[in-house]
Amino acid sequence: MDAIVTAGGIPLPEEPLYSETKGHNKALLEVAGKPMVQWVLDALAAAKTIDNVIVVGLTEKAGLACKKPVHYISNQGRMLDNFRAGVRKSLDLGKKGKHVLFVSADIPAINGEMVDWVVNTAMKTDDDIYYNVIQREVMEKRFPESKRTYTRLKGMEVCGGDMNVARAKLVVAEDESGLWEKISNSRKSPLKQAALIGFDTLFLLLFRQLTLEMAAEKITKKLNITGQVIVCPYAEVGMDVDKPHQLEIIRKDFKKRLKKDEKLSGGKTKVKSKGKKPAVKRLAAKKSAKK
Repeated sequence: MDAIVTAGGIPLPEEPLYSETKGHNKALLEVAGKPMVQWVLDALAAAKTIDNVIVVGLTEKAGLACKKPVHYISNQGRMLDNFRAGVRKSLDLGKKGKHVLFVSADIPAINGEMVDWVVNTAMKTDDDIYYNVIQREVMEKRFPESKRTYTRLKGMEVCGGDMNVARAKLVVAEDESGLWEKISNSRKSPLKQAALIGFDTLFLLLFRQLTLEMAAEKITKKLNITGQVIVCPYAEVGMDVDKPHQLEIIRKDFKKRLKKDEKLSGGKTKVKSKGKKPAVKRLAAKKSAKK
């Protein structure tokens, strides 16, 4: 299966991460000596289920590296257009696979095992879409201070994952109603998404009468597709970096992880940055030099 990495996000001045990016690409923020997206590429490279990697929103100038064949596509502007551009590239590569894996560039804590779990779990059936969710207790046990946005369902609270599988032909199909675009743009607001699906769904959600199974059924029926909501056991799949405190959590987590690896290896092991210095830091260094 091909993996499409969405890496075109540039925080605006009114958004929380702007203080860290200063108008540059979020995917290139430094985490443990590498651009954040490099850790995602490392995980995809380690996964047995991934063939090609397509990065949307960056170019070769980012100085990234991947052991799997990697291709770059410029930012298309809208989220859905980036998805489609990535899928078209996958189809151009002559892939016979029916499905593609979408991965956000801001979940650097994932690893190859998690990627394989998501792909293998989805491919047990032949549906159009597989959307991963993480239960609140799983997320808060792994990242207690993450402060995710949770959807309150009957019997559980979940947050969305940022690594999901979709049928390639479905993504590039024409969206005559514009519903896909609206749902994509409302991905951070479960209430807005519920209202788009239908007011009965919104009512059930507000009064916590909507089960995970009911949610999946209503969404797939509204969109005229087949699909499954998968409860993912890995908090890392939903630990995206949207705010400064989440970036700090990830940096501290990597520091602990690398320190643990160092002890296990019996000596000092430094993380070698693959490629050039992260673009955000490099540009900042140039500005400082002019002063």
